[in-house]
Amino acid sequence: MGTIELTTDQVLRWRLHRQHLGAAPTADGPPADTASASAGADVVAVVERLAGVQAQVPSAAELAVALRTGPDAPAALRTAHAEGRLLRTWAQRGTLHLLDPRTAADALALIGSARTWEKPAWVREFGATPAQVAQLVEAVGELLDGTVLTREELTAALAADPRFAPLAEQLASGWGTLLKPLAWQGVLCHAPAPGGRAAFTHPASHSPDWPGLPPVDQAGPRLLTAYLGAYGPAGLDRFDAWLSRNSLRKTVLKGFAAALGDRLTDVTVDGAPALALTEHLDDLAATPTGPSAPSVHLLGPYDQYVLGPGTKATEILPAAHRTAVSRTAGRIAPLLLVDGRITGTWEQDGPTVTVTPFDQPPPGAGLRAAAERLATATAEPGLTARVNAPTTGG
Repeated sequence: MGTIELTTDQVLRWRLHRQHLGAAPTADGPPADTASASAGADVVAVVERLAGVQAQVPSAAELAVALRTGPDAPAALRTAHAEGRLLRTWAQRGTLHLLDPRTAADALALIGSARTWEKPAWVREFGATPAQVAQLVEAVGELLDGTVLTREELTAALAADPRFAPLAEQLASGWGTLLKPLAWQGVLCHAPAPGGRAAFTHPASHSPDWPGLPPVDQAGPRLLTAYLGAYGPAGLDRFDAWLSRNSLRKTVLKGFAAALGDRLTDVTVDGAPALALTEHLDDLAATPTGPSAPSVHLLGPYDQYVLGPGTKATEILPAAHRTAVSRTAGRIAPLLLVDGRITGTWEQDGPTVTVTPFDQPPPGAGLRAAAERLATATAEPGLTARVNAPTTGG
């Protein structure tokens, strides 16, 4: 059988559905409504489907899940975290994420396997030797076993040890640079914060479902499967960029794909080669490519829709407009989507959502529906959308 040929339109419509942003399109025509197909869905199931939600900015994670489930998402996420059904830890690309325990364990095992803290450049910049990091792993694993410590308490306990006293300033840093390798080695995660203060515990103490760090050759195929289930079809390089900013060896990545065997199928998307999960081929092929009523979405900052494939993914974000979305200091702007493509950004001031399209303004009816969904997700009735002139004068 020859390579299966797909179009970008098919892939983007399929991704929207897989990411709980739209009803499944069918050959009989477009869905009646592009509102979330998952109203009332369990927030943990949504986080698991997305293979984690970036939570560096907690409100952004809450909005991402609320747009996919409903306005109760913020409270439901806090409850799931408190009950250990979700972990908050430094994971993909070294940023804080909310993840279900199994996905967290797989991601941490892979990120940790790169052992970035042993590289000379890391040691020079952050001042901790590989031997000191190994000692920290042992000490922190013991300190956090069965308890919760605030950042200040953890830092004080470590600073009292002569081995770590020179690292006290780095350990106390809000950036968590020295704590990330400890998270990646499975001895530290964020605990529900007492009084809003950062606090930590051991993953095994936080979650009864914590499986421990698995072998890399088991974690890799599982996480690649999860990634392609939300952001595929895609190449191995895109999976690696999402996970670790391309720190895994190509031979290791190819090994993950080889381990999946016939669960993966080579496809092309508008002629470009990619990998798809075989179980999704029928749904992808059945996704229509013809004209339909445009779907419009207003997604929040740091949404997984763009973080999954990355801001360099030109099928969703034209290269000419990347800087409008990927801004200084790692900020990712709120997104305007039309038919799965990023066509602008937006900002909110009180009850007014101001949309700035790149080229053509979005369809009015679709934008009004998107603003209503945003209002529902944020429990802010009465939001109205206005449209600025296109940034390129289109």
